[in-house]
Amino acid sequence: MKISANLSLLFTELPLAERVLAARLAGFDGVEIQFPYELAAIRLKETLERADAPLVLINVPAGDLGNGGPGLAAVPQRQAEFDDALQQALTYAAMVRPACVNVLPGRLAEGVTRDEALATLADNLRRTAQEFATLNIQVLCEAVNPLDVPGFLINTPEHLLKLLKQVDHENCLAQLDLYHMARQGLQIPDCIRQLQGLIGHVQFADCPGRGAPGSGSVDFKAALAALAEVQYSGWLGAEYRPDEKGTETGLGWLERWRAP
Repeated sequence: MKISANLSLLFTELPLAERVLAARLAGFDGVEIQFPYELAAIRLKETLERADAPLVLINVPAGDLGNGGPGLAAVPQRQAEFDDALQQALTYAAMVRPACVNVLPGRLAEGVTRDEALATLADNLRRTAQEFATLNIQVLCEAVNPLDVPGFLINTPEHLLKLLKQVDHENCLAQLDLYHMARQGLQIPDCIRQLQGLIGHVQFADCPGRGAPGSGSVDFKAALAALAEVQYSGWLGAEYRPDEKGTETGLGWLERWRAP
């Protein structure tokens, strides 16, 4: 079991460059960062090497998505902005060498039909997959629940399956976030089985609350069993919000998951 710490949510009491070593010392096997671009690529590379920490995942820049906007990947009128974001991600990834790069679909933009948005997203994913294939980096696309992020374009395993079929590129797979499935009331083992053979990365948090495992009602034992059933051998990314006591005081789950 390979478990990575998402440093955009964990160890945020430290500067980004210091979170890598903190995660390794806490027992994580690797790290992932949603948007690492504030840190020069060469500095992140050196930090990863010093900590002997694999970089599992970064996201392609998503424009105004974090501020309530539609983002870039599924908006025809923002094609030039997406192209710039893709080039930024390619340049950065060539230095830091993540295992995976995630393209966030974003929200449905005003004045754009769902079919238009999906066609734009599929085209951008296909091109992104091709570009990153030359670096031997896997491209992913993620489903996000529409309760926390209203208007998000891709929500369910069915949405992902349809999109991946439309993209039709071997270097484009699904990123499955267990929290986003649970938040919608979906059965996580069923979601895993639906995406069998197409899961490139898994992220997790408990639900409700998006806290550490054990803080909510998600049956992680059943989820891990389902992942084993479909022979998933990739990374599990801890992408949850620690409680007010900080990241390290809430890592009891990590020891329990490691126990034989």
